Amino acid sequence: MGTAEPLAAWYDEHGPRLYRYALLLLANREAAQDAVHEAFVRLGTALARRPPPEVSFGYLAVIVRNECYSALRRRKRRAEDPAPIVEPISPQASEEERLIVDAALKALSTEQREVVYLKVFEGLTFQEISDRCGISINTAGSRYRYAAEALRRTLSGSGR
Repeated sequence: MGTAEPLAAWYDEHGPRLYRYALLLLANREAAQDAVHEAFVRLGTALARRPPPEVSFGYLAVIVRNECYSALRRRKRRAEDPAPIVEPISPQASEEERLIVDAALKALSTEQREVVYLKVFEGLTFQEISDRCGISINTAGSRYRYAAEALRRTLSGSGR
């Protein structure tokens, strides 16, 4: 079996979740698509040399995360304006609701958005977030708490 078959199967199984993860980190649809694509290209290259120990969603998410942070570093040099990020996550919301939530999420730091995504949308524990992001469990909890407070303030209209 070549490398294309398992890559296609992993993409079919995990691609949409990886895209949503990348989208929340990058706040840019095209950049999120590119990050997921590049992650699978890198995985394919690695598989050609030797198979990884285990290819799970977590393994793929780490590759996507690395691609996203590389894209963010490049973006800082170019100062891109990110596009809306909420639509693929919540297609049943009204346009006004999406804009409000989108603005609130964009106001968070990338690190806070990542922890919110992993906790809320992926259902990870703070220990799992800590392991995935290479941060302490206390940092994961703090980022989530600060993000939740900021979202609560923004979405309640107080902004303070």
